[in-house]
Amino acid sequence: MRMYAMIRQYAASPDAVAEMVQRVDEEFADRIPEQVGALLYAAVDTGEGTVMTITVFGDAEAAARAESTVAGVQGNLGERFGVRQTVVHRGEVVVSRATPAVIEPVRIPK
Repeated sequence: MRMYAMIRQYAASPDAVAEMVQRVDEEFADRIPEQVGALLYAAVDTGEGTVMTITVFGDAEAAARAESTVAGVQGNLGERFGVRQTVVHRGEVVVSRATPAVIEPVRIPK
């Protein structure tokens, strides 16, 4: 199976990042795989007001089809939290391994 990944980095104030990640967990994360055809979606708090998202698709065409949905989510979060996208990387996944733990959702502790 060939896969394609998009890795995006976002920046905002550290307080805004914490609230934004909470909203992503509550409002978007469960729907993202189905809405954009992703095999995997993960958001990583990389510290100092930055977040990275990793989205893996079955192929480059699925990733391209997801662009408009991703843009809508980005626009919503940008308006609400002052988040701006700073870096985007796209490419074919050339090596991949996973354990069953990957399919278990990770949620923000409440």
